[in-house]
Amino acid sequence: MQLENKVAIVTGASRGIGKAIAIAFAREGARVVLASRKQELLDDVVSEIEADGGTARAVATHTGDPMQCKALVDAAIGAFGKVDILVNNAATNPHFGPLLTAEASHWQKILDVNLMGYFWLSKFVTEGSMQASGGGKIINMASTAGINPGPLMGVYSVSKAAVIMLTKALAQELGGFNIQVNAIAPGIVKTRFAQALWGSPDILKRYTDRTPLERIAAPEDIIGPVVYLASDQSGYHTGDVLLLDGGNSIMGF
Repeated sequence: MQLENKVAIVTGASRGIGKAIAIAFAREGARVVLASRKQELLDDVVSEIEADGGTARAVATHTGDPMQCKALVDAAIGAFGKVDILVNNAATNPHFGPLLTAEASHWQKILDVNLMGYFWLSKFVTEGSMQASGGGKIINMASTAGINPGPLMGVYSVSKAAVIMLTKALAQELGGFNIQVNAIAPGIVKTRFAQALWGSPDILKRYTDRTPLERIAAPEDIIGPVVYLASDQSGYHTGDVLLLDGGNSIMGF
């Protein structure tokens, strides 16, 4: 029960990594507010958490819209009185192909969700709760693609590089409020979002052949580090990017 009496917002929580994190938080004692675009998928996750004895609420939210981000934070505070933990996990990638073929609309959508949504939610939880309550935890989902570009994922990679710098800048500015800001940078994770990568035999083989653990990650592989960063155990840990890539990066890029 590392998160007992804590309130957490998890975005992109209807499936994949976000769903796994939300369920893990609830099992650790947190009251969890789940966000994604589709209410019915969120309601299914809430039912699963409640059946397991946890407490959760679902708020359909397009995190690329700052007003909806504000409404999400207000709903969490209205339901539970505060927000202690924010996991910025929602992401989009409507462009898969050479960088120079990306259209302006691709850039705008990716940056609105993958970067600006993280900023808006961080701003609203800080000003709406964390400053007044004496601290909090912000965990941003980056990617190894934000360190070195993923194949045919140039715009997405740029957005995740920006998430890493946003994490460090927020950690620098919010440390005085006892708010720790860190990022997780997974490699390929077996989710529907990343299916274009692990679903390609050639890409999958190239990745696993150069990964010491010889496999890609499952969403459950991300849980432990995120719970640590959300808990009181990480009170002196901020501005960091945790690589979760099975050792892939130590083989050189």
